[in-house]
Amino acid sequence: MDINTILIIVATLVAGLVIGYLIAKSLEKASASKLIESAKSEADVILKQAAAEGESLKKDKILQAKEKFIELKAAHEEVILSRDKKMAEAEKRTRDKESQVSGELAKSKKINQDLEDKIKDYDFRLEFLEKKKVEIEKAQKSQIKQLEVISGLSAEDAKQQLIESLKGEAKSDAMAYVQDTIEEAKLTAQQEAKKIIINTIQRIGTEEAIDNCVSVFNIESDDVKGRIIGREGRNIRAIEAATGVEIIVDDTPEAIILSCFDSVRREVARLSLHKLVTDGRIHPARIEEIVQKTQKQIEQEIIEVGKRTVIDLGIHGLHPELIKLVGRMKYRSSYGQNLLQHSREVAKLCGVMAAELGLNTKLAKRAGLLHDIGKVPDSEADMETPHAILGMQWAEKYGEKPEVCNAIGAHHDEVEMTTLLSPIIQVCDAISGARPGARRQVLDSYIQRLKDLEDVAFGFNGVKKAYAIQAGRELRVIVESEKVSDEVAAKLSFEISQKIQTDMTYPGQVKVTVIRETRAVNIAK
Repeated sequence: MDINTILIIVATLVAGLVIGYLIAKSLEKASASKLIESAKSEADVILKQAAAEGESLKKDKILQAKEKFIELKAAHEEVILSRDKKMAEAEKRTRDKESQVSGELAKSKKINQDLEDKIKDYDFRLEFLEKKKVEIEKAQKSQIKQLEVISGLSAEDAKQQLIESLKGEAKSDAMAYVQDTIEEAKLTAQQEAKKIIINTIQRIGTEEAIDNCVSVFNIESDDVKGRIIGREGRNIRAIEAATGVEIIVDDTPEAIILSCFDSVRREVARLSLHKLVTDGRIHPARIEEIVQKTQKQIEQEIIEVGKRTVIDLGIHGLHPELIKLVGRMKYRSSYGQNLLQHSREVAKLCGVMAAELGLNTKLAKRAGLLHDIGKVPDSEADMETPHAILGMQWAEKYGEKPEVCNAIGAHHDEVEMTTLLSPIIQVCDAISGARPGARRQVLDSYIQRLKDLEDVAFGFNGVKKAYAIQAGRELRVIVESEKVSDEVAAKLSFEISQKIQTDMTYPGQVKVTVIRETRAVNIAK
């Protein structure tokens, strides 16, 4: 193919491209004009629709505005009507108030007029009374002068004589009243005292703990007993030297006896032995160490016991040393009666009795708890002082009130009683200690006295039964009616009382009652 042909082809292609481009442009222009025409027509349609919708919306808004206006107008009219109604009511109330005030003013004017009239009347009467008073005084003076002339005495002399006569009558009346009061008090005092004491005893019930001078330490086997004794008894001697307790080892199986009058030492020894046996290491050095630790433990326990006691009794503000003394009373006994239990019981008795008599119950409990603290002395020098005096000295030393100190010192009559609290402590101490069963020695003597009383009654002829009752204060004797007549029964009562009086020693009085009963029995068949 030659160049001319190629050129022709190229020219043809270029011409075709140009023609195609021109045709495409003309077609595109035609389509664009059509699009513009259709867009204009659509815009006209949209504008027409928008105008129509705007008109309808405008009509709706106008209608809504008219409706809202009508509603607001109706509400406004209601508010105006309400206000008018309230104003009418207020005007009515105002008119009512005005009429009421007018009525009150009229009443006030009337009352004021009445008061003025009464004041005038009172002034007139007062002037009249003043005149009458002056006239009466003149008449009285003239009568007094006439009486002085008639009697020959002045008014002062007559008054003095009248006063003297009235004094004499008053003294005689007062003496008669005092005498009647004393007689009535004598008749009722003993009965009231018995009533208070009996009520107090009935309202208090405590357990009595009987302490001994020995404690038994139980062991598991005789091998342990040998370890406690040690080589040639050195462990026993070390324990006795450290605690001051006598240790008795005999043939009693599985038991060792600890003997000491001091309960604290005995308790230290018992706890120390328990710790040594539990630990297994028993030798003199270990014994001393354990005893020292146990003593500190017992001292702490004593303080805790004292604190619990004062808290239970409701006693506050007690000195720490006095609390310690109260705790030490747990390991002291008096005639077999535990000292702490005895003091607690006395405190409760004192509180009840003080309440019955209208006295201070807290002070009474305080004095009752502390009345026997002198029985737990710290040194040999203190043991030479009577326990009541020693307790009073300690109470004074640790800041107790004078009433409490005097009650402690006077409960065994070592010092003079100066307050009503002192006899209460003395009585309650006697009630707690002397009641049958409280102390071993008292119990033994009490049982023996009852038996001796009954034996005295059985020594007479005709006695069928005899009962000692009311803690030995009454002997009730039942006789056989066939052997003893009424006259003999009276004679028998006298003879038994004389026999008791001559042969027995007893506190107070013993009432002897002889009972003779006659029965007539028949059987209806």
